[in-house]
Amino acid sequence: MSGNQELSGPNLTEGVPAGELAEGQMLLGHAGGEAVLLARSASQVFAVGAHCTHYGGPLAEGMLVGDTVRCPWHHACFSLRTGEATRAPARDPVTCFEVEERAGKLYVLGKRSAPAVSDSTQEPSSIVIVGAGAAGNSAAEKLRRAGYRGKLTLLGAEGTSPVDRPNLSKDYLAGNAPEEWIPLRPAEFYAEQKIELLQDVRVTSLDTRAKIVTLDSGATLSYGALLLATGATPIAPTLPGSHLPHVRLLRTLADSRAIIERSAGAKQAVIVGAGFIGLEVAASLRARNVSVTVVAPDALPLARVLGDELGRALQKLHEARGVRFRLGRRPESITEHAVRLDDGSELEADLVVFGIGVRPSVELAESAGLSLDRGVVVDEFLRTSAPDVFGAGDVARFPDPRSGEKIRVEHWVVATRQGETAALNMLGKGERFDAVPFFWSAHYDKTVSYLGHAETWERIDVAGNVEELDCAIAFRTGDRTLALATVGRDRASLEAEVAMEQRDEAALRRLVPRS
Repeated sequence: MSGNQELSGPNLTEGVPAGELAEGQMLLGHAGGEAVLLARSASQVFAVGAHCTHYGGPLAEGMLVGDTVRCPWHHACFSLRTGEATRAPARDPVTCFEVEERAGKLYVLGKRSAPAVSDSTQEPSSIVIVGAGAAGNSAAEKLRRAGYRGKLTLLGAEGTSPVDRPNLSKDYLAGNAPEEWIPLRPAEFYAEQKIELLQDVRVTSLDTRAKIVTLDSGATLSYGALLLATGATPIAPTLPGSHLPHVRLLRTLADSRAIIERSAGAKQAVIVGAGFIGLEVAASLRARNVSVTVVAPDALPLARVLGDELGRALQKLHEARGVRFRLGRRPESITEHAVRLDDGSELEADLVVFGIGVRPSVELAESAGLSLDRGVVVDEFLRTSAPDVFGAGDVARFPDPRSGEKIRVEHWVVATRQGETAALNMLGKGERFDAVPFFWSAHYDKTVSYLGHAETWERIDVAGNVEELDCAIAFRTGDRTLALATVGRDRASLEAEVAMEQRDEAALRRLVPRS
């Protein structure tokens, strides 16, 4: 997705003085026509590909943490020793290169071959993954990378192979990303990995005692271990006119295609909901020169997540791009050409998109008798209340080690990371899920990055200038930093992630001092 990368820095095949690379530092260069990152950690020197395999982020602008490097854009993590993508959203490794020191200079030589995958030592007889979204797909891939060689079935209900869902409201919807970027993998990948991908099936029942799932076709599948990754379902409107063909939700590739098709002839769009999806759709439709009005009952967009000051600044950003807001209002009915609001006013609309939240898809788990609490309850290893059944992604309510509470997070990166952890635990690895929740949201040329989880807070502290969208914002209760949002400060976001992992409040207070 990143396209061709320009080469910069020294030609590392010709050598660079070893003294130019101090402990904990990185150097961007190139070798053999490829961008290469040279890094020194724990007195060892490593050379890896310089661009993240997710969206091509510049790893040289990222952060070294032990023998790993983290991408500044979306916090993917790579091993400097093996190149492996050790943390989502990246799935593919970066290339590793041989490094040699001679006469006080460091030389990058040829590429190193990828380490062999060893067979898993503990294998269920078969594994079934219900749901082919972020969590399900990442679990399937991780199982094969971890050496699982048993029967592996991935069940999807959306009629497509797994897709890059964040792009459906961002670049793809805006017309800046071709559809060939949207599948996470080409169709042949699943065949090559011996992952049986069923793309348009629904599981109608789960028998956790007999370890059998039944499909809508009547077919049954047995499993040794099962992952519930059923995700979430958009909340559909029930007001008069919401059944009309120009009224859309956004969750799947089919939904995004339908909005694109409708936008081709649309002049006026009404977006109902001023959350992340609503505003991303608004930005994407403005890129297609559709007039947009956002309707929401809130006084400010995103204030419940990001606070009033950043919510107001993002509203101004959208208004500067031509988006109109009708806040403090709700739609009352929809006709073929208009949306009537609860104050009696009408907005012209030949396209209406609802982005009013989602609900976890727990129907299958409920019928199977699994423990529920506004989602499927899982423990720190992502195990549900049934033996050999795990849960991950939007549907899972899991223990947050930082707050001590159980939370459910509806974010792509969290789902992908949970899928990977669940995969390892289905193989008996006993790995706790303790990653700091992270997501990003794109608004024109500005990106909001968010770490942690704060449903409420006592105070907000700010470093930088919120109005200019160059800031780091900490959401705090007592002496604890619950979450941190940044705009234009990728490095601070990475530093905050490490500080949260280490429970280092002093470091977080240095990043964002008390106001």
